[in-house]
Amino acid sequence: MPRLPRLAAVATATAALTVLASGPTSAGEPTVSDPRVVAHFDFTLGQTPESIALEPDGSANLSFAFARQVARVDKRGATRILATLPPVANPNTPVIGAAAAMGIARAHDGTLYVNYATGTSETGIWRIGPGGGAPVQIARLPADGFLNGLALDEECGMLYAADSVRGTVWRVPRDGGTPTAWATGTALQPLPAPAGFGVGANGVQVHDGAVWVSNTDRRTLLRIPVRPDKSAGPIKTRATGLDWIDDFAFTGRGDTVLAALIQDNEVALVRPDGTHEVVLTERDGLSNPTSVAVRDKHDGHGKDGKHDKTVYVPSASYFETVKDPNLLLARLSQSKGEGEG
Repeated sequence: MPRLPRLAAVATATAALTVLASGPTSAGEPTVSDPRVVAHFDFTLGQTPESIALEPDGSANLSFAFARQVARVDKRGATRILATLPPVANPNTPVIGAAAAMGIARAHDGTLYVNYATGTSETGIWRIGPGGGAPVQIARLPADGFLNGLALDEECGMLYAADSVRGTVWRVPRDGGTPTAWATGTALQPLPAPAGFGVGANGVQVHDGAVWVSNTDRRTLLRIPVRPDKSAGPIKTRATGLDWIDDFAFTGRGDTVLAALIQDNEVALVRPDGTHEVVLTERDGLSNPTSVAVRDKHDGHGKDGKHDKTVYVPSASYFETVKDPNLLLARLSQSKGEGEG
């Protein structure tokens, strides 16, 4: 989703909205309940949480876009700054004009990777050691692109970064090196004004032998299979009508997704057949939600033999009418045997 400073032309964004299509509730599908905001952040300090990666203990690593920081927030809401990306004298980032810490991913050893969009040679993927410290740039990406979501495929040691302006999914070795334009095509491209806002490929996740990508302007969720030789297979559209979709997360092993709809202040449950329904709203505390994470470890057992997990939703309050950047947690309940554990 476009990462706009507070005084952006919200009227332009509003004009691009359409009615959210939704499908009927399916019996036995995951349910979301008990939403609660556990941490509030300061917009004036640039604490606009953009992306999220979880720690084994349930703490959340967040990229604070306009503060150029990575922070760790525990489940009680205590916040600690892990790293600050270097300042850029004359940032010229497409879409937003400012330097911003964007997508974040975590390796099993605790290493964090973060996209830094600047419009300069600092644009690229940066590595932060376990526990924090000085970030190190491991890959330089085109300055005229807009790096957004980031995902790590630890099995093959590759990072995937979504470029919203160039309509590209970049592939970079985890240890750093030369980026490869792994996937391109119309489905990843933004739409020109006034049909779109100039933001195409946005969120990115690695799941079940494929790289999944959201396209904000086209309101779609895409699946790109990873072929045996690790090249990109044909792009398939898995869901449409997702207005202002940002980043997303899978609820488990299946293809059910929770997607952040940033401008509508909603999170939608997207089913494997492409239908969807809203499960969290502004009334629950959402304030321009940017991404979603699901803690895989079961947090307990709910009613009727259901497994309970925890959903995390950062909100950045990018738009002028919303004023509460925060982190929201909720309960995700799934029936045994759904294949979503």
